[in-house]
Amino acid sequence: MNGAAGKQAIVSGAVSVGTPDFRRINVALFCAGFVTFVTLYDVQPLLPLFAQEFAISPAVASLPLSYATSALAVGMLIAGTVSETVGRRPVMTAAVFLTSLLAVATLLCHSFASLLTLRLLQGLVLAGVPSVAMAYLGEEMDAQSIGHAMGLYISGNAVGGMTGRIGSALLCSYMPWHSAIALIGVSSLLLSCVFLLYLPASRNFHRRPFQMRYLFTSLFQHLHDRGLLCLYGLAFLSMGGFVSLYNYIGFRLLAAPYNLSQFQVSLIFLVYLLGSFSSGIVGGLIHRFGRPLMIRFALSVMLAGTLFTLSASLSLIVVGVGVFTCGFFSAHAIASSWVGRRAKAAKAQASSLYLFSYYLGSSISGTVGGLFWQGFGWHGVAAMIILLTMAALGVTALLLRMPVYE
Repeated sequence: MNGAAGKQAIVSGAVSVGTPDFRRINVALFCAGFVTFVTLYDVQPLLPLFAQEFAISPAVASLPLSYATSALAVGMLIAGTVSETVGRRPVMTAAVFLTSLLAVATLLCHSFASLLTLRLLQGLVLAGVPSVAMAYLGEEMDAQSIGHAMGLYISGNAVGGMTGRIGSALLCSYMPWHSAIALIGVSSLLLSCVFLLYLPASRNFHRRPFQMRYLFTSLFQHLHDRGLLCLYGLAFLSMGGFVSLYNYIGFRLLAAPYNLSQFQVSLIFLVYLLGSFSSGIVGGLIHRFGRPLMIRFALSVMLAGTLFTLSASLSLIVVGVGVFTCGFFSAHAIASSWVGRRAKAAKAQASSLYLFSYYLGSSISGTVGGLFWQGFGWHGVAAMIILLTMAALGVTALLLRMPVYE
């Protein structure tokens, strides 16, 4: 973009694609998304290891992840309102540094109870990134750029999630699990410094005094918007299926007839690169084909991917996980940017409710999936995911029947 266009973006108060601030924001929020998800999901490939080391069932072994996502879900209901008072940038900065330090503190965890306590705290501090980042983008980006910026931010989430999962499994081949997670925390501290250096101060943020009443009235207002309720339901259902797939696919591949090693199983998370790619390009596809078509297509891709995983062929299972991942990240990018466009006021609270639903789905389905695994094996887990995805398609149909869905 030329200098005149860049000045115009600054004068208008909104950041456009191609400007220096657009690049700085995307680098910073990519790092924030990476740190958030590398520290949130580094325990996921270790669930079979926890089950073995602590002599617990797969459902109980999923609790370090479920505790963190539950705390994250609750914390985000407050984080958005706190950021209205303190500011978007300070809240996100505190969150990325604190989660990194807590990951380093995992070095001191030698019992399952201490791990659960630390993961609960980690989920609470992580609440300061996702909804606040979405609100920051909604305030700072112009209408044509927000979909692209949101896709790039979610790409950071995808790469961070992939790196945490593969990195922790790889490191556990050479050191204890608590040392591996602590090392991930050290690298996260470095990326947190990059975030602090690159993220520009908010231009369009308007500070308001903290009022508990405002927190509840703004949340209440959004819960009376049927369109937002549909988007929240979509987040709950799609994320529930996604986490269930990744929580228990490892148990399946470690067992006969595949008998893969812990590190070999973790390599399946390389398909996160496909999720990163799909969320990065979906913004442009929205402008070309529209949200209604793209959201239905993304959910249909998730359904097809689940069906592929029912195959006995290892290659088709991996293909199925990849297809599902592309569909999920596309659906998340579409729905999350849709929330920002639909909410006319208190955007941080609207984003908080979306992500509350998102991580509540992760916490509940991620653990319930363990009961399906114990009772019915992979076919039971896949059946649950199919039901969740079909319900998401039903919620989408309700949303698109409303007079105004944009």
